[in-house]
Amino acid sequence: MADVPDNAPEHCPGTTSEQAGKSASCQGCPNQKLCASGATKAPDPAIAEIGAKLSTVKHKILVLSGKGGVGKSTFSAHLAHALASDNTKEVALLDVDICGPSIPRIMGLEGEQVHQSGSGWSPV
Repeated sequence: MADVPDNAPEHCPGTTSEQAGKSASCQGCPNQKLCASGATKAPDPAIAEIGAKLSTVKHKILVLSGKGGVGKSTFSAHLAHALASDNTKEVALLDVDICGPSIPRIMGLEGEQVHQSGSGWSPV
């Protein structure tokens, strides 16, 4: 189950279950109080904020694969370069592997770090 924490007991009902934090299998679980409070069922407040920030982006292209090492970062970087060659367009590239070396290396930004600012992350 996707909603079962790694440190949960063997028969955990899941954090979004009606029995979360209340079933016998929850006894002794470090997450019991949190699950029983219902807080794990609440929508993540960051989702609305992310949606609001992305609402100003007219076109979004998602590159994904269920397997690693297939060239997602390479393809994404080349696509971003190609799109950015049109000076009338503003192009951004977001790699959710924020600690990974692929995009900084491909884009010639090795050694650069994502910076936290008052409004979130600042682009590199």
